[in-house]
Amino acid sequence: MEKIASFTVDHLRLKPGVYVSRRDKIGAETVTTFDLRMTAPNAEPVMNTAEIHALEHLGATYLRNEPTWRERVIYFGPMGCRTGFYLLLAGDYESGDILPLLRDTFRFVRDFDGPIPGAAARDCGNYLDMNLPMARYYARRYLQVLETAAPETLRYPQ
Repeated sequence: MEKIASFTVDHLRLKPGVYVSRRDKIGAETVTTFDLRMTAPNAEPVMNTAEIHALEHLGATYLRNEPTWRERVIYFGPMGCRTGFYLLLAGDYESGDILPLLRDTFRFVRDFDGPIPGAAARDCGNYLDMNLPMARYYARRYLQVLETAAPETLRYPQ
């Protein structure tokens, strides 16, 4: 079988950043998948499931309520390797196009204080596995990447 596109990225040179992972055509529409890489693969510890889970609940809640982008958000969820998230948007975009949206999203997570949306037994299949302080830590850390975005953090290494 052919190697899928995400397995052809040089993870030894990949830095935290925002990358276009793929673009898919569905009829006349384009779906852009973004790789929101929050930690350096194979070079620093991965995030634990509790902070990833809290980030997912908060990020998805913000993105699906954001007035400008909400209708274009298809999916926001963690990578299996626990080094970041995927964000799928309806439309054909570049990494720089979504930097303001991502900055606002991760500011929301960084500043969030209170009960995590959907963190109840009725709403979530693993509601006890949440770590808000660590989610806020990773949001704060990733904001530094987003606020100083440069070509090497917006395009996959060649």
